[in-house]
Amino acid sequence: MDLLSLRYFQAVARHEHISRAAEELRVAQPSLSRTIARLEADLGVPLFDRHGRRIRLNRFGAAFLRRVDRALAELDDARRELSEAAGLARGSVSLASETLLTVTQPVKSFIAEHPGVAVRLFQATPEVMSERLSEGQVDFCLASEVLEGPGLVHEELVREEVLLAVPLGHRLAGRREVTMADLAGEPVVTTRPGIWQRTLAERLFSEAGLELVVACEIDEATTGIEMVIAGLGVGFGPAWYLRSPLAASRVLPFSPVRLAVPGAERVLRLFWREGAYVSEAARCFRDHLAASLMAT
Repeated sequence: MDLLSLRYFQAVARHEHISRAAEELRVAQPSLSRTIARLEADLGVPLFDRHGRRIRLNRFGAAFLRRVDRALAELDDARRELSEAAGLARGSVSLASETLLTVTQPVKSFIAEHPGVAVRLFQATPEVMSERLSEGQVDFCLASEVLEGPGLVHEELVREEVLLAVPLGHRLAGRREVTMADLAGEPVVTTRPGIWQRTLAERLFSEAGLELVVACEIDEATTGIEMVIAGLGVGFGPAWYLRSPLAASRVLPFSPVRLAVPGAERVLRLFWREGAYVSEAARCFRDHLAASLMAT
């Protein structure tokens, strides 16, 4: 058993698909299959249940994966810690977020202050963020949903008001505020389930005893605004974006309207692995990001 076989197993377990794992690892599929077979022979138990060309992690594999994830995360942390202590790098930090619009300005100002730090950003769904963080692929995750995973901790950074984006010419356009009763029967442009806009919309409509009518389902919030402009329906968005200088500079033809509804807000949380090594660069970035978002 060696580190390479453990990393190969980790990738196969994540995908539960040999060819996809081989593509990610950039190795030949037969070679990857032989490595997994040797690992199973070494351990004396099968790690996957095989059904034709499909494989599924079994109970032995699931138990082994938990230990492998922990061990490899510790080794990766040790490598980063030693690299930093030996002065082999000027520092790096990685962040996954549901949208990169939220972090654009904080990252810009951080890079200006710390040009030697390499910053890597990833846009991802809550499920992928939890996976990447648990496996140590990123230092932090910024999310509006609570990320599930062993050993994940978080800090609440900011609670921000959510507004309603309404097409110009719509009966609600120009209003100072609306209630949920005003939205009865209104088609809504929103994200797919599992992303905060959809979670919020479902909760607000349910609490008001109304049916949520989804006119358009999207993955990226900025696309939703374009669909609102096109007249497909109304949509929910954070106040900082709908009233931002960016929106004003683009002269977007929609009307931001306040929601006179309790709980019409988004909670932004920063997640990381409890007990994981956090480099000086990552700590500095975390403090800068928190301060920037709280000041927004």
